[in-house]
Amino acid sequence: QLQLVESGGGLVQLGGSLRLSCATSGFTLDSYGMRWFRQAPGKEREAVACISNRAERTDYTDAVKGRFTISRDNAKNMVYLQMDNLKPEDTAVYYCAKGVRTWGGLQESWYTHWGQGTQVTVSS
Repeated sequence: QLQLVESGGGLVQLGGSLRLSCATSGFTLDSYGMRWFRQAPGKEREAVACISNRAERTDYTDAVKGRFTISRDNAKNMVYLQMDNLKPEDTAVYYCAKGVRTWGGLQESWYTHWGQGTQVTVSS
């Protein structure tokens, strides 16, 4: 059974850092691109970062470029999102999602499964 379990969220002050983790199971991780997206209350889902199946390619939404880093460890079935210099506008529930192929960019339609999410709150 395919599973994605996010963790690592929490409350952090402006300028702080968090590292989100996504534990995957039920599929062969190194065959699929992965994505992190977020959703804040009352707002639409927003793509944050994506990574190809073997980490050759990454992409980020403009709002997080230079602050967030997506990575993966296929041997451990894990995907990560390092978030530095956090801002209040980064407050949201963060989800990791499995793609349908090795690379799909940030486009939402390429991603079909995601976990329950982890809450990130940045205070000013």
